[in-house]
Amino acid sequence: MTLPASDQAEQLVGELGRAARAALPALAAAPAEQKDRALRVAAMAVRAQAPGILAANAIDVAAAQAAGLSPALLDRLTLDGVRLDGIARGLEQVAALPDPIGSVIGEWTRPNGLRFQRVRVPLGVLAIIYESRPNVTMDAGALCLKSGNAVILRGGSESLHSSVALHRCLLAGLEAAGLPAASVQLVSTRDRAVVGALLAARGLIDVVVPRGGKGLVARVQQEARVPVIGHLDGICHVYVHAAANPSMAIEVVLNAKLRRTGVCGAAETLLIDAAYPLEARTALLRALLDAGCEVRGDALCQAADRRVVAATEADWGMEFLAPVIAARIVSGLDAAVAHIARHGSGHTESIVTADTQAAESFLAKVDSAIVLHNASTQFADGGEFGFGAEIGISTDRFHARGPVGVEQLTSYKYVVRGSGQIRPL
Repeated sequence: MTLPASDQAEQLVGELGRAARAALPALAAAPAEQKDRALRVAAMAVRAQAPGILAANAIDVAAAQAAGLSPALLDRLTLDGVRLDGIARGLEQVAALPDPIGSVIGEWTRPNGLRFQRVRVPLGVLAIIYESRPNVTMDAGALCLKSGNAVILRGGSESLHSSVALHRCLLAGLEAAGLPAASVQLVSTRDRAVVGALLAARGLIDVVVPRGGKGLVARVQQEARVPVIGHLDGICHVYVHAAANPSMAIEVVLNAKLRRTGVCGAAETLLIDAAYPLEARTALLRALLDAGCEVRGDALCQAADRRVVAATEADWGMEFLAPVIAARIVSGLDAAVAHIARHGSGHTESIVTADTQAAESFLAKVDSAIVLHNASTQFADGGEFGFGAEIGISTDRFHARGPVGVEQLTSYKYVVRGSGQIRPL
């Protein structure tokens, strides 16, 4: 008798989870050299198998185009030689990072002679659920491997061929380094019931990390019976202060919005100080429009250029993931901060200004995971932080915030050494 889909999914997740649990002790105890060898061999495999990986990706892209996926999702799905080389370099960068496992992050001695240490340890077994981006297969696998965590990867159905091809490279690295193949497992079925089974797998999975659209992340956060690290939206702001350098403002805003419109660090709202010179304001909006960006603005922005369309209230909290930006004139720094607090998602915000006092005030007052001064919001990326790669940008306040890299995938335990001490009655 054929089992119902939900039972099949639960059985599959049980098998994957038990295999990951069995692999965890060897992985958690593996020396840095062994894990780094696995990553370097995987990077070599990516380069050696590039034609096959790109052919697999072409199958996924063609199917996605036929299914009518949005341009933003197609961009995330598509691989080319440059992106593949970036994946390989990312593996090598993670290999070059210091091994966090076993590092002492605090130590002290009590008056009774007990010596305490706080030591980094892996989180355990992770499930990473993601959409569209086949590169996450490698980023997540590499970061979990480096941090001693076993991981179950569940990519989107639209990227299945690409993810399978990339996962083979990780398996080659694990085999070469003598690490269990179950250290990094990939769910190779499109069965959507697997997601629900992963979310309910208490006792087998320690942490779930979703990376994808709002619908996926919301579902994970609502249904998961295990802890979750994730974010819902990337509603990022650039605030052009009254003392901003006009040419810098144009460069930063254009890059923040248009470098890649489909990433979560893309700017979605432009705030311009009312005291910013009118001519510079007009030039900034014109630069966006001339570059092919739709600007949805308030009345003052519309007055600056007739191509600006009227913004609706919904636009201020919209993650467009497209060449569209909402623009508003605000009456000073505190008004900008208030707008971000009301409409932002706690992801990434930037101020452009030559006034260092204003910049420090903005950086202190804005409560987001990443705040920048005179820099594009598209630096919201683990690689740009020197993390080698990232699993995602967390807007949570618990455990991890900002780019989730190697250190963010660890917890700690206390190691206490004594010389026969007993606690008095």
